[in-house]
Amino acid sequence: MMRGLAEFIMRGRWQALGIAILGSWSLLFGWISAAAIALVTLRKGTIAGGWLVLWALLPAVVITVMTGDTGGAMLLLGAYGLAVILRESVSLSLAVMASVPLVAVSGAALMGLNGAFLEELVSTFNQSLMQALMQLEQDLQQEGSQELALNVLSVPQVAALLATGNAVIALLSLMLGRYWQAALYNPGGFGEEFRALRVPKGAVLAMAGLAIALWWMGPDWRVWSAAAVLPLMMAGFALVHAYATHAAKGVAWLTLMYVLWVVLDPMKWVWVGVVVVDAFVDFRARWATTSGKDSGGD
Repeated sequence: MMRGLAEFIMRGRWQALGIAILGSWSLLFGWISAAAIALVTLRKGTIAGGWLVLWALLPAVVITVMTGDTGGAMLLLGAYGLAVILRESVSLSLAVMASVPLVAVSGAALMGLNGAFLEELVSTFNQSLMQALMQLEQDLQQEGSQELALNVLSVPQVAALLATGNAVIALLSLMLGRYWQAALYNPGGFGEEFRALRVPKGAVLAMAGLAIALWWMGPDWRVWSAAAVLPLMMAGFALVHAYATHAAKGVAWLTLMYVLWVVLDPMKWVWVGVVVVDAFVDFRARWATTSGKDSGGD
C-alpha cells in the first residue's frame, strides 16, 4: 500500500500536489504530506519540493489561524528543510543532526508566535492535573497518606515538548520519503544506508554534553535535553538494526527492542550511552571483522 502511494506521488506534479494538500489539511495525516514533500525533494530537486511546500502550506496556515497551532506548518517546513540537506549533502547523518536546530527554531517560533496558544494549553493541562490530583488526595485521605506534590508544566516546557515532537515527526517523514525513494529506484538501498548511520565523534560528545547541561539547568530546560540527543536516539536505532542484521536476528527481536525502548524510560538513556561508546569503539567495524574471521575459518 505504501509503495503504491509512493508510485502515485511520483506519477506527476498534480498527483504529488494532491497528496501534499490533502495530508496538510489534517493534523493526523500531516506526516503523509511531509513524506510526499520529502520524496519529491529528494528525487526531483529543491525547486520541485519547494513548489509543493508553498501550496501545502495554505491549508496548514488556515489551521493555524483557526486553532493557533503552528505545528502543521512547521512540520512541512521542517521535513522540506531536512530533505534539502539530505539531497545536497548526500549525508543521512548530517540530515539527522539537523533535527537539533530544527527543534530550536520550532520552539522559538512557538513561543514567539503562539504565546497565547501555549498559555491556554498550559492552563488547561494544569487545571486538569490539579483536579485529578485533588480527587486522588480525597481517595487516599482515609488511609492517612501524605499530601501529594503538584508539578505543573510551564510554557517553555510545553514548547519544548511540542517542538521536539514536531522534529521527530519531520525526521520520520524524511525517513519515509527516503524509504519510498529507495523502494522505487534503488530497492534495498535505504536499509543499507540506515544501518550505516553514525554520528561523528565530536557531534556525539557535543550533543551528550548539551543534554547534561540542559538537564542541570532546571525543570524549564530539562525537557529540552531530549531534543539535544534526538540524533543519538536515531543512531541508536540504526545500530540496533545493524546488529540484528549481523546476528541474524528476526523481526520478533527487533520488535522487542522497540517495545522496551517505548515502555522503559531507562532504555532511552541506555540507547544514548551505547551510541556514545560506539563513537569511540565502532561496533560495526568490529562485527565486520568478526564476520570476516568466521568466514575465513569456514
